[in-house]
Amino acid sequence: MKFDAVVRTDLGKGASRRLRLTEKFPAIIYGGEAAPVAIELLHSDVINQMDKPEFYEGIILVIDGQEVAVKPQDIQRHAFKPKVEHMDFKRV
Repeated sequence: MKFDAVVRTDLGKGASRRLRLTEKFPAIIYGGEAAPVAIELLHSDVINQMDKPEFYEGIILVIDGQEVAVKPQDIQRHAFKPKVEHMDFKRV
């Protein structure tokens, strides 16, 4: 499973809210030797794949042409809407 991700430079609560209004959501990749990376993902791509067990076993994020193998560590969902608010990924 592969998803395209974009590195975020605008961080914070307001930036995350603006991002969600454009049908994207913030996420972070951490773990391993590299520093944590803040990214943004397209909501419709991810939400449609979250029902599959393969999603939780490991996925590939393509960031600026570089592939990073990750596993979802934490998913924050909206209280009553079927939306993802934020995701944490851990490098494999």
